Amino acid sequence: MAAYRFKAVDAAGAAQSGMIEAASPAAARAALRGRGLLPLELTASVVPLRPAKAAAGAPPPPPRSGPRLPLAALTLVTRQMATLLGSGLRIEDALSTIAAGQPPKVAGVLLTVRAAVLEGRSFGDALAAYPQVFSDFYRATVRAGEQSGTLDQVMTHLAAFVENRARNRQTVQLALLYPALLAVVSLSIITLLMAFVVPDIVRVFASRGADLPFITRALIAVSAGVRGYGLYAGLGLAVAILGFGRWVQIPANRLRWDGFLARARLTRKLVQRMNAAQFAGTLATLVQSRVPLVEALMAAADVTPNRHIRAKVAEVTEKVRQGSSLKRALDEAAVFPPMLTAMVASGEATGNLGAALDHAATDQQRDLDAWVRALVALVEPAILLVMGGLVMLMVLAILLPIVSLNGLAGV
Repeated sequence: MAAYRFKAVDAAGAAQSGMIEAASPAAARAALRGRGLLPLELTASVVPLRPAKAAAGAPPPPPRSGPRLPLAALTLVTRQMATLLGSGLRIEDALSTIAAGQPPKVAGVLLTVRAAVLEGRSFGDALAAYPQVFSDFYRATVRAGEQSGTLDQVMTHLAAFVENRARNRQTVQLALLYPALLAVVSLSIITLLMAFVVPDIVRVFASRGADLPFITRALIAVSAGVRGYGLYAGLGLAVAILGFGRWVQIPANRLRWDGFLARARLTRKLVQRMNAAQFAGTLATLVQSRVPLVEALMAAADVTPNRHIRAKVAEVTEKVRQGSSLKRALDEAAVFPPMLTAMVASGEATGNLGAALDHAATDQQRDLDAWVRALVALVEPAILLVMGGLVMLMVLAILLPIVSLNGLAGV
């Protein structure tokens, strides 16, 4: 069975579109005609899977490109899978049920995964057809659930993790939205004033031949610079940002930049907290899902955002593989807060590492949320003060010559 995206018309001439499962394109067209639809276009959602590989149990080579699902869609699908599997539904039936209520893009991914499951692959191997949707951590967690026979419980843990990740991202984005809009609008208004309003006022002062204060002369110079070189400065800034983006895409340069962020005094604490929360949460979910510690560390390293810290986690993994304790390896890496390593030491001592990591992840996320809230609370008034100060300087630069001219007229 494979998934096909179709466009068709019904007997009344109304357009229809969606996803359909069939063994072949001809069977898909026949099924559409059986529904009373005239197929106009039929395309496979992905490259067909190879039965020989499926029979051997080997996953297909991951495609270089493919659909990318929003995090909200992945969160919903994961939670629904956990609920349906917990109700005793089979994997293929759960995938079919969820796909029926999803948009065509999401349904295509789910039906293709279902087709791979029906051909004999495990659920974790079937997800490997979409590495850009289901991360290494996601697939490792699913495989662990299949191997331990507790897939429904593992999917519940995974759903909670994905939901927490989506909630944290949304919280940060919403918190930074207003300060960002405020800064953009304020800078735009000031730029327009400098380019079009200030020159007219300056022309009046120049015609009077008054001796202008320093602040007014500075405003005139800035206004002339904006009018004469503002476009070039904007283009230069855009080119610099684009060039930096291209530079960072090179793996070696990205490692250098992430290393700078992880060590710089201004960004070190934020980077450590963000990566510690991600690392501890991922590792906790995997360990509680009975994934071997070395494999869990490898998967946790893959989802750690900072490349420098990711390389350090790879070193930690190798040391644990060689027999070192996780606490000692984390201490030697020196890229995570001391509280995390203390919780790991407690978990190793009591033999309950999963629960200790879960508590550590919760603490790190709580600290990160508090830090972000404090930062956002400071950014907003800081932008208001800066923009208000700039507007005050502009008003003073305009009013001082006017007061001076009025004084001369009175004399």
